[in-house]
Amino acid sequence: MISSRRLAGRRAFVTGGSKGIGAAIVRRLVAEGASVVFSAQDMKMADALAAEIGATAIRLDVTDLAATHSAVTTSGPFDILVNNAGQDQHAYFTNTTMDEWRHLLAVNLEAVFATTHAALPAMQAARFGRIINIGSEAGRLGSKGGAVYAAAKGGVIAFTRSIARENGRRGITANVIAPGPVDTPLLRKGLESGGDKLLEAMKGATLLYRLGTPDEVAAALAFLASDEAGFITGETLGVSGGMGCGA
Repeated sequence: MISSRRLAGRRAFVTGGSKGIGAAIVRRLVAEGASVVFSAQDMKMADALAAEIGATAIRLDVTDLAATHSAVTTSGPFDILVNNAGQDQHAYFTNTTMDEWRHLLAVNLEAVFATTHAALPAMQAARFGRIINIGSEAGRLGSKGGAVYAAAKGGVIAFTRSIARENGRRGITANVIAPGPVDTPLLRKGLESGGDKLLEAMKGATLLYRLGTPDEVAAALAFLASDEAGFITGETLGVSGGMGCGA
């Protein structure tokens, strides 16, 4: 049970908030007192979550950059921006098409540009903001069979550091959370082809030899969104059981 109300009075926008890590983030932000607007494509799940916890769900395809920019500007201003929407596709690079490359970059990287561009002016005017982007340890370590995803998440890390540098004197922080293997329905679906062997390999890639949980990612994010993390910016926080240790 969450007893803290660290985010009372804050308004947050979260992309990809209907399930998995995104849903855990939305739940945690609301529990900490924030007013939350989140985007999704599966509105059945999104509407159910919104009704349950008192958030606002909107339908949005983040690859439509104009619509994404508009969604943030028209429903804002926001104190907290969380870019969580993402998509991976397991394929060796030589088997990846240009259309797949463009789509994965649009979901994982270009959407981050669009939301940040839309949210920043109000944050700058208020001289306060928390931008938290969900990256991946793949963005620091690379990913066998996921070169495009890794490239996009590496871009998110570099972009976030640049935004931190440009906006620090305006009271705005920008950070990345880099999850490792987290136990979500999407991960479980991806494990269907590899079975127990792949699951054990994922666990073995961490120092703690287990999968993470969405709630553990959400807890780290709530901290970064709070005043307690006011002196932390431009950083990439691994929530990955030590997978990125030394990276």
